[in-house]
Amino acid sequence: MMHHLTPTFEQAGALDQLLALQADDMDRLDFGVIGFDADGVVRQYNAFESKAAGLASDRVLGHPLFTVVAPCMNNFMVAQRFEDALADGSELDAIINYVLTLRMRPVKVALRLLAAPHAATRYVLVQRKP
Repeated sequence: MMHHLTPTFEQAGALDQLLALQADDMDRLDFGVIGFDADGVVRQYNAFESKAAGLASDRVLGHPLFTVVAPCMNNFMVAQRFEDALADGSELDAIINYVLTLRMRPVKVALRLLAAPHAATRYVLVQRKP
């Protein structure tokens, strides 16, 4: 059954489940998914996040996440945590309350930051708050 393989925003083991998903499965998730490589270049951008942020995938894929796509995340709370995890070879799995501010009115969200030494893709998951 597919639903056992579909991660939820807060579920343990979400990183490995995301790594195993195909793009169309990722598009069915009810939260935003931004996957990026060690250079910070966006490689995955799901339909939920595209619609919620108002950014088409072709404007996001292949561009640096923290300097072009979402510079509002280029700080110690988000970008620096990924850099620290990469530098010391540690896993990162943290949920933080955050406010997105770029190209939109401030939007309260929860961000889940996911990275691991064995994973070529790192993720920012975005759950919008009501």
